[in-house]
Amino acid sequence: MTTPSIQRPTTTAFFVQSAISFGLSLVALMVGIVKLPVGAWERGFLGLGLVFVVSSAFTLAKCVRDRQEVEEVTNRVDKARIDKLLIEQDVFKPGQV
Repeated sequence: MTTPSIQRPTTTAFFVQSAISFGLSLVALMVGIVKLPVGAWERGFLGLGLVFVVSSAFTLAKCVRDRQEVEEVTNRVDKARIDKLLIEQDVFKPGQV
């Protein structure tokens, strides 16, 4: 049996740092695509690639989060069942080992 992990809440500073980092990297890449000495088709292709990568990253992060939440709920249910079984056992009752 695995012990459920204790999730610590995300601090405001970490959230802000992550949001700023994401925004800066997205803007820098968009500026890089616009400033490239290539044609409109190449820029469009790179822009669509950027949109696809960003949306895929958000989807992957959501899937990982959802899987962790399911495991956490399953662990809590298993722990509650074990706790219930232990509470129901009378260790002083004769014949139980």
